[in-house]
Amino acid sequence: MRKRVAVLCGAAVVVAGTFTAVPAGASTTQSPDIAQAAQLSWKKCGTADYPTLQCASLKVPLDHANPQGRKITLALSRVPHTAEKYQGPLLVNPGGPGGSGLTLAGFVASSLPKAVAAQYDVIGFDPRGVGASKPALDCKPGYFDPVRPDSVPSTRAIENANLTRAKSFADACGKKYASVLPYINTVSAVRDMDAIRGAVGAKKINYFGYSYGTYLGAVYAKLYPERVRRMVLDSIVDPTGVWYDDNLSQDYAFNDRHQALMAWIAKYDATYKLGTDPAKIEAKWYAMRAALAKNPAGGKVGASELEDTFIPGGYYNGYWPYLAEAFAAYVNDKNADPLVEAYENFAAIDPSGDNGYSIYTSVQCRDAAWPRDWKQWRKDNWRVYAKAPFMAWNNAWYNAPCAFWPTESLKPRSVVNGKLPPVLLFQATDDAATPYVGGATVHRLLGRSSLVVEQGGGNHGITLSGNACLDNYLSAYLTDGTVPRGLRKADAVCPALPDPKPLSPTATATPSHGATLHGLLGFRG
Repeated sequence: MRKRVAVLCGAAVVVAGTFTAVPAGASTTQSPDIAQAAQLSWKKCGTADYPTLQCASLKVPLDHANPQGRKITLALSRVPHTAEKYQGPLLVNPGGPGGSGLTLAGFVASSLPKAVAAQYDVIGFDPRGVGASKPALDCKPGYFDPVRPDSVPSTRAIENANLTRAKSFADACGKKYASVLPYINTVSAVRDMDAIRGAVGAKKINYFGYSYGTYLGAVYAKLYPERVRRMVLDSIVDPTGVWYDDNLSQDYAFNDRHQALMAWIAKYDATYKLGTDPAKIEAKWYAMRAALAKNPAGGKVGASELEDTFIPGGYYNGYWPYLAEAFAAYVNDKNADPLVEAYENFAAIDPSGDNGYSIYTSVQCRDAAWPRDWKQWRKDNWRVYAKAPFMAWNNAWYNAPCAFWPTESLKPRSVVNGKLPPVLLFQATDDAATPYVGGATVHRLLGRSSLVVEQGGGNHGITLSGNACLDNYLSAYLTDGTVPRGLRKADAVCPALPDPKPLSPTATATPSHGATLHGLLGFRG
């Protein structure tokens, strides 16, 4: 599912090291494969935000069916446990696919209550091909450089320009990474996770995944149910729609969130002076889009880049005040500078960049079948566009390389599972990136799961982002395995946090603390 969003804090941690001993206080009971697994050597790689962070690397087979063959390297990070009571490794993943998990380990360890985090080795990792792992894929540098063709293929020439561009990306990946692409997929990443488990000397893992990381966790649980101790899934992918149908579903949900932004702007007409009717404000937004298609702002922000700038508002409403100010400045004052600044902050600055997108396409195009006949894409996306125009074609072109992908597609993995200990699920009702149906579906498919719903919430990635009600359930579960039980469709319901207010005159140019988690998550899904 769609991955891209602004990254406003945290860069990838420099990874070093090769080997380790079992942490003090951890169980030394090992399954047979652990005794033969490579160990790790953790070295200090702390940052100002996460001073206790440690890093290591682990070699794993490119092809897990051929363990003696070619090896690749995974980059790992860790915040070690400090409590006498040790509950084992807690692997964390931010999603994507293509998101770096190195800094996420520091974020999770510092955001959980100290007494809870102290009981775990919080372990982040860059999945195969990502970030500091080697090789790191970069199929076509500069693929998203502005100004791109208009995403809406209103003429055959525009459609052909976008098709040529998408095909060129798939061709570039095939030429540069022919020997690697067959092994960049969810199941291979799951095998890597189990190699990490073996390398840290654990019989079982605890796991905490966001977004696409929920699918990664669910597939791990399917392949290794006996190796799951605890599992938290936040903002949940619908595993029955991977990946073509899930992306179409996203388009409707993002359109709803865009309209929620328009309604929020209408509420604050005294600040933005764009009117009090959300439909008329939305019409002004599309008029702005049409103008930028003809005359890109600052030579950077055309129609497609405008969509890139506002799509992050569907992930996180903390961006709304900044987007609204840029919108108002362009419409009311004919000032495009704030719009260019918003594009640079929200859409263009992405440390995962070309690498993240290369992995995103490599995993999604390999994981499941995509239509190879463009006529099917055209029919489906015009149908969606008629009801949900905001992101329909932008999302279609983001995924279009899958129509030309050089590898064959695998079959999606069923995640139906009745063999797990209690699993804790979190889902917002109005999440656009992973719509609510994903949480409800996984709740049904995982026999002993408990679902905590954020009622009225529209953000993506909802734990450890300020909602104490949600975080209390998370902390209780990680402390002693407690899960809520009770309601028919959900086991617990938490109210959403209030929407943001307009910026004060002294506000900084970009959001800071409130955007931390959303900057670390790997979106689109």
